[in-house]
Amino acid sequence: MSKSLTAPVFFKTSAACDDLAARLGLALVKNWLPDPEQLYVFFDQGRLGIGLAPSQRENPVAVDFVHALHHRHPGKELLIKALGGSRNRPAVVDATAGLGRDSFVMASNGCTVTMCERMPVVAALLEDGLMRANISIDTMDIAARMNLFKLGAADYLAGLGEGDCPDVVYLDPMFPVSGKSALVKKEMRLFHSLVGLDEDGAALLDIALQRARHRVVVKRPPKAPYLAERKPQLSVAGKAVRFDIYPLRAFPK
Repeated sequence: MSKSLTAPVFFKTSAACDDLAARLGLALVKNWLPDPEQLYVFFDQGRLGIGLAPSQRENPVAVDFVHALHHRHPGKELLIKALGGSRNRPAVVDATAGLGRDSFVMASNGCTVTMCERMPVVAALLEDGLMRANISIDTMDIAARMNLFKLGAADYLAGLGEGDCPDVVYLDPMFPVSGKSALVKKEMRLFHSLVGLDEDGAALLDIALQRARHRVVVKRPPKAPYLAERKPQLSVAGKAVRFDIYPLRAFPK
């Protein structure tokens, strides 16, 4: 589809939708609108999702950590290596949490993760996914190590006391759609429509370097330029992703 997606509305499927739509500042509709590019936030099979009308034959995007537990995460091994290795269990601030997939991988490895997400609709998806993960016996232990801060990471990091700073700040700035995965293309297109490209990556990297105790890790496409043209001390890269690492001080042994 070549046209731009239309700003989301909330499709009412139950009485609970009224309060959530109001909290997110979305218009509430009871009928699917004729525009094929109209985005909807709605409950589908017990999950809060966002996507096109069912007539477009495209599954909505939702946060499902229970499902993620049983599926391979591309770049998992590289991500854990970038954080300091599988033996480390750092406290991490995921400054650009998105759908929380990388946060879930980090928490699965024993990290305590604070997810920052400033886009209200995306934060609502995360909140819904965390709620379901906390009541599933398969994921409740992992979800217990995940917290959500529904504002921008710069505000969160700036407000931390010296003793509360995280070991690692993790950044995954938005970048243009690439690759062949239909799922990735769909989700990235949706995110671009909601939030656009990150234009404050340089400022976020600055405050991350000020507040992280041990390192800052930045996720990039393999051939992408360094964030803010700031060369990292080292990188770990695979075919689909690269992690740029800015060490500050060694982890305790």
